[in-house]
Amino acid sequence: MTEPRRIVVVGYHAAELIDIACVTSALVMANWLRRSALYDPTVATPSGQPIVCGSGLTLQAESALERVTGPVDTLLVSGGIGHVQAAADPVLVAHVRRLARDARRVASVCTGAGILAASGVLDGRRAATHWFHAQDLAASYPQVCFDPAPIYIRDGNLATSAGVTSALDLTLSFIEEDGGADLARSVARHMVTYLQRPGNQAQMSVFTSAPAAAGDVVRRVVDRITADPGGDLTTANLAAVAGVSERHLTRLFLQDLGETPGRFVRRARVEAAAHLLVTTALTVERIAVRCGFGSAESLRQAFTTRYGVAPSHYRRTQSATGGATAPGRGSGVDPLAVQLAR
Repeated sequence: MTEPRRIVVVGYHAAELIDIACVTSALVMANWLRRSALYDPTVATPSGQPIVCGSGLTLQAESALERVTGPVDTLLVSGGIGHVQAAADPVLVAHVRRLARDARRVASVCTGAGILAASGVLDGRRAATHWFHAQDLAASYPQVCFDPAPIYIRDGNLATSAGVTSALDLTLSFIEEDGGADLARSVARHMVTYLQRPGNQAQMSVFTSAPAAAGDVVRRVVDRITADPGGDLTTANLAAVAGVSERHLTRLFLQDLGETPGRFVRRARVEAAAHLLVTTALTVERIAVRCGFGSAESLRQAFTTRYGVAPSHYRRTQSATGGATAPGRGSGVDPLAVQLAR
């Protein structure tokens, strides 16, 4: 029997508990489902002391970071509101650098990328991090190209992910790599989550993020677009709905959302199609029509540009049922899926 893979998760004062728990829970679930230990996860902190997480809860450490010896299979640095202080701790950073040197995989969640950057591990590399902190990290570590858009980035033996729950997406990708796609799907189902999102999927979605500080006109038009992505959403028609000129509507969209109405519509339609692919049994052709693409080929081109994979591949890899559950059937109904499928 092969030895379980040693996974060291680095925590520190004011680390984010979810960053840590998403990783360790998924790894332990993989062990339970296999009925054998694929992973041996350890939470290591400076001096092995308990840490008070950003949420205020206290987490017991399993090992002192200083006492962990390599090589380890995977070194993963968690993020959290304490990341600036952690990155400024020369002892912590030195031990991260030491363990990263001999690790098969080196990873971070959220602002944990700042600690990896402080160690020099990310020099000259592109790294994902939480969209809210990307600009500050880029200013602090100009030698690293921080990207606020993707869910996670895999670059050789380096893996960096966005904020909080993206830790689960990254960990599921590790489980698939180490134990196979079937094991990753089983872990996702038991944790009641979709299979991991593609790494290049955007952190922010038009269906989960209302336009911040948007005026009434833009908010009203966005509501119209997301409620009926298959409708007549030309800029001319949207401007008529809003009661403004096309030029003025475009100016308002650029001011509030940083993109034109046309680009926002295209993004909303692709995201609506992605949602239907994993929550319904509608054919790609029907999804294309309902999301305003007109043809499956038009959807395929837009989808591949957005997600880097074809709609059929996305459905096969991201849906636990492979699209075999029709809307309104199964253990629950997704209201957005039902609305879009009408």
